[in-house]
Amino acid sequence: MTDTSLRNRSMQMAQTLRGHAKELFPGVAVALIVAVTAQFLAEHYATPAMLLALLLGIAVSFLGEEGKTVAGIAFSARALLRLGIAFLGVRVSMMLMVGLGWDLIALVVGGVIATIGFGLLVARFFGHKWRFALLTAGSVAICGASAAMAISAILPRDDRSEERLIFTVMGVTVLSTVAMIAYPILVKFLDLDSVQAGVFLGGTIHDVAQVVGAGFSISEQTGDTATLVKLMRVAMLAPIVLMASLMIRSFAELPTDGTRPPLLPGFVVAFLGLALLNSFGFIPAVISDTLSQVSRWLLLTAIAAVGMKTNLKQVLAVGGAAIALIIVETLFIAGLILAGITILT
Repeated sequence: MTDTSLRNRSMQMAQTLRGHAKELFPGVAVALIVAVTAQFLAEHYATPAMLLALLLGIAVSFLGEEGKTVAGIAFSARALLRLGIAFLGVRVSMMLMVGLGWDLIALVVGGVIATIGFGLLVARFFGHKWRFALLTAGSVAICGASAAMAISAILPRDDRSEERLIFTVMGVTVLSTVAMIAYPILVKFLDLDSVQAGVFLGGTIHDVAQVVGAGFSISEQTGDTATLVKLMRVAMLAPIVLMASLMIRSFAELPTDGTRPPLLPGFVVAFLGLALLNSFGFIPAVISDTLSQVSRWLLLTAIAAVGMKTNLKQVLAVGGAAIALIIVETLFIAGLILAGITILT
């Protein structure tokens, strides 16, 4: 290939990239503005930023239906979401988790697996099938909205995928906020010590921010333990998504376009890679902290974009049985972890 043809090819690629960037920019910018607004309101009104981003996104959902912002909003809801989940891996440190003791590690891991199994088992009694059951149970068991978005990314898509995701994110975020207030009161009523309280809060509350808030409202030791236990649940995200992906490929019906979910999604590979590098100390603290913040903003922008792609009437049509399912799953993991703490400590 001559130098001239190489230059021509490079110019064509550059023009194509500029064209894509120009097409995506308006929608990505709008999603980011909603995310920044949600964060500002969250800091001033003590409300979860994820929930605010979702609600604000729904309020301007017309932007995701037509106009120049559609392509960028779709890109944010999918690509930025996966990148944000991948960067979550820098929060995980296996070495610190081992310090909890193998009995408590087994309790937390067993709680995650048991909650997902419980959700899949009881969903039929609430009139829902395995997709919604896996989505809700996985988000309750692992890490709330982040887990919901990760699991949604590997589920076969249909015309109700977006509304199921939105409903689950709203449900677990609201319940996580309620738990942040109610569980510390329960901890004091049950007279749990700092370690027991930390394991209970970190093993049961859905979202990381609410775990931190609940834990440090009791004591520093409780907050440290709760955060560590919560990150252990976050570390379960990759293996759970991998196992779910394998089972979906093997047993689930193909979506209408005949495509199968990937065997191992790229964002899961990246999550695992970053978690391993961080566990062995190969990622400097400043880079780890930066990537963690980038992950948070990417997920906030992505959930704002998901909201902009959503019809609120369709989401609310999911019904009271869906709310009951998420509540039952939440009570199940709370009861299981509390029983385990009582037996082991």
